[in-house]
Amino acid sequence: MPSFDIVSEFDQHEAANAVDQANREVQSRFDFKGVDASFALEGDKVQLEAEVDFQLKQMLDVLRNRLIARGIDARCMDVKDAVLSGVKARQEVELKQGLDQAEAKDVVKRIKGSKLKVQAQIQGEKVRVTGKKRDDLQSVMALLRGEEGPDLPLQFDNFRD
Repeated sequence: MPSFDIVSEFDQHEAANAVDQANREVQSRFDFKGVDASFALEGDKVQLEAEVDFQLKQMLDVLRNRLIARGIDARCMDVKDAVLSGVKARQEVELKQGLDQAEAKDVVKRIKGSKLKVQAQIQGEKVRVTGKKRDDLQSVMALLRGEEGPDLPLQFDNFRD
């Protein structure tokens, strides 16, 4: 039976490249001349550091654009609140990977609500969808990518025919 997996992940190496590019862009921008601003990637978290909070907002836009340019969905960014401490402003951005239980249940619920002849099962941090026809599976992909789909960075892999 044809099947595929619904996952939410990104390439760690591309994320590191995006953070490096964002660092270089901030160093060369005119509005950041003489400002101590930087990005630091630690695992799945990106630390933004600047002198004031409006610079953090600009840096967040730079990071978002760099991630998109490197092929990483910007919806995987979980932006935390900025922490202001005297002469420094810090903000943490978590890059989420994997579907948690609530998100996976929402995806399964949307698939079952579509009345397509497929089965969806939660398997850890992914959802496996099986069906008799390849067209039904492609309809599920279109449903999840469309307007009625969840606001999650979803990828479809392990397609078997």
